[in-house]
Amino acid sequence: MPLRIAVIGGAGYVGGELLRLLLQHPETGVVTATSRSQAGVALGAVHPALATLTTARFTGATAGAAASGADVVFLSLEHGESSKVAADVFAAAPGIVIDLAADFRVANLDLYAAHYGPHAAPGLVPRFTYALADVLGTALRGRTALAAPGCFATAAQLALYPLARTGLDLAPALFAVTGSSGSGVHPKPTTHHPARAHNLFAYSVLAHRHEAEILERWREWTGRPAARARLMAHSGPFVRGIHLTMHVDFGVSPEAPDLPALVHEAFAGRPFVRVLDQPPELTHVVGTNYAFIHAAQSADGREGQVMVAIDNLVKGAGGQAVQAMNLALGLPEDAGLQGGGIFPC
Repeated sequence: MPLRIAVIGGAGYVGGELLRLLLQHPETGVVTATSRSQAGVALGAVHPALATLTTARFTGATAGAAASGADVVFLSLEHGESSKVAADVFAAAPGIVIDLAADFRVANLDLYAAHYGPHAAPGLVPRFTYALADVLGTALRGRTALAAPGCFATAAQLALYPLARTGLDLAPALFAVTGSSGSGVHPKPTTHHPARAHNLFAYSVLAHRHEAEILERWREWTGRPAARARLMAHSGPFVRGIHLTMHVDFGVSPEAPDLPALVHEAFAGRPFVRVLDQPPELTHVVGTNYAFIHAAQSADGREGQVMVAIDNLVKGAGGQAVQAMNLALGLPEDAGLQGGGIFPC
């Protein structure tokens, strides 16, 4: 039976990509999208890429009303808004709830508070599973509440995950550059084209919010509650994508791990992680749900680097959410996500 899907808050860039994927998904039936600001407006008028896919319009329905009778509900809202509507959504008893904001990504409430402030709906946090699809895979089968990872966090955790198998006390540094679409659809001084084009700058120095979920996973994987990793976020002069380079110092131990081998082993058989023999290029993943990864190590084995390229709106948001939905429902993991990218872009 075709899936009945509701997208709550679909007027932003992430909502547009999510709708693009869902409207072409082989198991999708009715797709309803809500927006307070765009109620009554055609989806294709807000997201031009959807004009050839649907004549549907945004509704102004409440989150609870839109969720009633839905098989899957996606919360595609600004941070903090999911916490306000999640109780009503759960009360409507949909099959699966998938939140694309940061509200339910961090289980440790103290860690959450350190990066975001006190949680507005702490009682709902335990219901959610952090849905890093390329790591958890079929472990997501049957889960009914999923928190989709953030874009920086996705790239960072895919670089970190193979390192957790070393058993070493490491503190990796993660340098990442993101495109302007990661800042959302509403213009800001730092996303205005004249400020962004031909420019590169750091932001959220020593305090990027995605470090909360990065640290929670890193500490879980290593078994070290005080494990450290530092994200250095930068804004780049392009629209889509994240390019991240992780550097790690293995020290003088003669038993330095084989980092390229660890990366190959960690993602063997994962359909959307492609391990390359050379550093990835950002434009090669734009528009796709793939993560391209390359690992390198110094001749003496003491230093290692892992490079990751993803599309922040697909692998870092809507695509990974659909991938998690597929896994939770027991559908083919790549359903609706097989499309290639566009080059040049």
